[in-house]
Amino acid sequence: MNVNEHEERQDQSGDDAQVGTGASLDAGGVPEAAIPELVIISGMSGAGRSTAAKCLEDLGWFVVDNLPPALIPTMVELGARSQGNVARIAVVVDVRGRRFFDNLRESLADLAAKHVTRRIVFLESSDEALVRRFESVRRPHPLQGDGRIVDGIAAERELLRELRGDADLVIDTSSLNVHELRAKMDAQFAGEEEPELRATVMSFGFKYGLPVDADLVADMRFLPNPHWVPELRPFTGLNEEVSAYIFNQPGAKEFLDRYAELLRLVAAGYRREGKRYVTIAIGCTGGKHRSVATSEKLAARLAAEGVETVVVHRDMGRE
Repeated sequence: MNVNEHEERQDQSGDDAQVGTGASLDAGGVPEAAIPELVIISGMSGAGRSTAAKCLEDLGWFVVDNLPPALIPTMVELGARSQGNVARIAVVVDVRGRRFFDNLRESLADLAAKHVTRRIVFLESSDEALVRRFESVRRPHPLQGDGRIVDGIAAERELLRELRGDADLVIDTSSLNVHELRAKMDAQFAGEEEPELRATVMSFGFKYGLPVDADLVADMRFLPNPHWVPELRPFTGLNEEVSAYIFNQPGAKEFLDRYAELLRLVAAGYRREGKRYVTIAIGCTGGKHRSVATSEKLAARLAAEGVETVVVHRDMGRE
């Protein structure tokens, strides 16, 4: 089951979400402590927005699908007046409500003025994966009009470009199934307390392409490749013999020390800027030996320094 199967079924709704109130609320009379936490879920059609929303719903969030952006502040005000019954709100915003989409930036500014803690989660996917998903359900892209699916994807990607740049968390679902996407959402939102910074350390193989959701990328191809050592070739970077071989090479330990020091500097800047999530991609040729061993070592260092860390080996096992 791919990540957009549930989403495509739910996309049958109209352009507007139904909001069952006509009240005009003023957040000025609401104590700041009562204002609920807000997550805005957006991204490419077919990339898994509905799956991400369902995951938050299962975690106890109050989820509103396809709410016009202009109504987001009103939704938050209603939650603030719920006497603590609605402490966390997730809103799905997408191009189905495109005539309201231009109001999003104004709504975000309004939320900032009211001291609302908000995060933006952006679901990304490759053009190839999106075309395959739309073709599998035999439905047109919401923006393709009389053109092709790829035309709709290109139009949507351009429309969402600025929002993607503002996102606190970008998740690339190109190679994820429903369960893997839910695991990523759980890793970010299931905790009772919000940590200062959460890191995903991802190993990958350059021959399979760069991870599109990476914030930082390091290249381990400057080290000798264990693939050319016959007794190490069958193993991965998780194997102690492979890891020992890699970190006995000139420059390996020095790289790890200096890169960890660089990440401490970057992490401090991310915290100052309010960025809560970072994806660190570590690459080698095939994503099996050098990148895997380095990712494990780096993740251990981050965890020891109090950074909540998840390790993902994207391409291990693909050979």
